[in-house]
Amino acid sequence: MKKILAILLAMVLVFSLAACGADAGKTEDKTTGAGTDTSADVSSLKLGLICLHDENSTYDKNFIDAFKAAQTALGLSDDQVMIKRNVPESNECYEAAADLVDHGCNIIFADSFGHEDFLIKAAKENPDVQFCHATGTKAHTEKLANYHNAFASIYEGRYLAGVAAGLKLNEMIEAGKFTAEEAVIGYVGAFTYAEVVSGYTSFFLGARSICPTATMKVQFTGSWYDETAEKEAANTLIAAGCKLISQHADSMGAPTACETKGIPNVSYNGSTEAACPNTFIVSSRIDWTPYYMYVAKSVLEGTEIAYDWCGGIEEGSVVLTSVNEQAAAVNTQSLIDETAAKLKSGEIHVFDTSTFTVGGETLNTYMADVDTDEAYTKDTEVISDGYFHESEYRAAPYFDLRIDGIELLNEKF
Repeated sequence: MKKILAILLAMVLVFSLAACGADAGKTEDKTTGAGTDTSADVSSLKLGLICLHDENSTYDKNFIDAFKAAQTALGLSDDQVMIKRNVPESNECYEAAADLVDHGCNIIFADSFGHEDFLIKAAKENPDVQFCHATGTKAHTEKLANYHNAFASIYEGRYLAGVAAGLKLNEMIEAGKFTAEEAVIGYVGAFTYAEVVSGYTSFFLGARSICPTATMKVQFTGSWYDETAEKEAANTLIAAGCKLISQHADSMGAPTACETKGIPNVSYNGSTEAACPNTFIVSSRIDWTPYYMYVAKSVLEGTEIAYDWCGGIEEGSVVLTSVNEQAAAVNTQSLIDETAAKLKSGEIHVFDTSTFTVGGETLNTYMADVDTDEAYTKDTEVISDGYFHESEYRAAPYFDLRIDGIELLNEKF
């Protein structure tokens, strides 16, 4: 009966993912063949999660919500899960991991890039525990049997959100609010890392596929979560003439600034419609539930966990919130659905090199830093078949090109 309940709950989870705006009809990982059904006794599982912040951060809340969804789908009791909140990117991460091991966790997840080295240290000391790290880059070079990286092709979700932004820009241009040449997008970024560069570039390319005159300005804050700095960055962009704002930062700072100024906003990691009903359009996010389920199933069945796992739209890992029709342009959802279908079929590639230039030139070759070392050596050719192959050679993004049409107002590393 317990097994049947777990399967039914997993089915409910799949349908709820579909309701978020993505086709989650397939929950099987296209690389590993791992589904979400569990046939072994889940009583052997105990899961731990290490978070950089808590539920006040949209980024961490997204991980925590998925963790709880996986708990429900797997039928785990409350004493089979533990969450460590507000764990900085320091040795405190190692200490948190060690404490989770001491409490019997046999699968431990961590959610922040700077946690990686400390989690690897814990993994080396505890070979019987599986350590899974989101956004990291070193699993495929460390090659530890119990250490793994994971991400999602969120650049596809950001591209779709960009399509919604481009449609909104067109609507405002047609309404005479500004000219086509004044269609400037503002973007609040945390750091000038490949993950953020990949995100704002894919968003921009999605917007420009609908509004070809669009340009972008980016302001960095130097922090993943700083509500004051993010609000100031959004206000700086608005003052610089930006007509729509998006972000890769984790607080309500930018959405609040947009609601106050009446500027359309595309947020990240969840809907801000309740707080910003007049300006929120849509949001993309990674749903980590399929990855949690994949790892749990692998442990239960004794199968290998991929060094690098990257879920997409089909796996239910890349999802969009419901469109806020009060702020969005007419037919936004239908255009998102149409574009998503083309992404899944391969008719559209987000980083199609015919859609952007670098220094006025179209690229047909580029060496990216995939096997990260201390010198950040460029080691892998990533352009072929007419597009940049993001997140195909490792899970975490490595797109770091500065394409034409995007102006960085500052940089933060």
